[in-house]
Amino acid sequence: MKLGAQAAADGFSLAHVASIGSTSTAALEVVQAGRNRHWVVADEQTSGRGRHGRAWASPPGNLYASLGLKAPCPPSQAPRLGFVAGLSLIEAILELAPHLGGRARLKWPNDGLIDHAKCAGILIEGAILPDGVQHLAIGIGVNVATAPENIGRNVSALARYAPDINAAALFVALSARMSHNLTLFADGSGFGEIRSAWLAHALPIGERLRVRPPQGELNGIFAGIDEAGHLLLGTDHGVETIMVGDVFLEPLGQAAEKAAERQSAIPAAERMK
Repeated sequence: MKLGAQAAADGFSLAHVASIGSTSTAALEVVQAGRNRHWVVADEQTSGRGRHGRAWASPPGNLYASLGLKAPCPPSQAPRLGFVAGLSLIEAILELAPHLGGRARLKWPNDGLIDHAKCAGILIEGAILPDGVQHLAIGIGVNVATAPENIGRNVSALARYAPDINAAALFVALSARMSHNLTLFADGSGFGEIRSAWLAHALPIGERLRVRPPQGELNGIFAGIDEAGHLLLGTDHGVETIMVGDVFLEPLGQAAEKAAERQSAIPAAERMK
């Protein structure tokens, strides 16, 4: 396992281990000890986790990588680093498997998909020290060789679509793209460029979504993300702004059949954003 050339040149460091509880926990510990921009990559995790405390299955063959960062941006900008990571991941996948263009997509807020099946997840965790300095870990898990079974969700692995990709090659490309996009992000002042690039790889405008915010459930169509990174959901009552929530898709076949209808339902001003 090695860093991409740009990441190495930009001063990122890397620890690669065979097995670990959580790469994000380890990355936070390293930056709290004084190192910055440090990757921890493991062949397997024994205590991998996803959003809302969910377990993340972590068998060998997949990519489990976390980037620890010391004070990478003002705390208010920290949630937007998920878009930096998502963009970097999809760019890395397409660099190695360009034939997946249009099939590899990003789903708000933190998932990587291929043909509507989840193959990657991103989780940002942080800690604020007594001196007020914020440390963050951006955890990225990718189903490269295998995907979990019988979990009640549509999931897949990169090997199904690009059997020549392995975790080591994907990490080289990912670390290079993260280095580039963190520079572009510029502590949050460059989020507009990140947002535009993220949207170019996101689910199509008009995609049917079911969203579960902390209270209730909403159904509508994907209308993009706003300047703060919040989800825009087109509903019968107009465009709703969703700050927090889980997002679910309808089956791919149904989505394709309804695409034209959904696109025409979105106000022209929203489609142009």
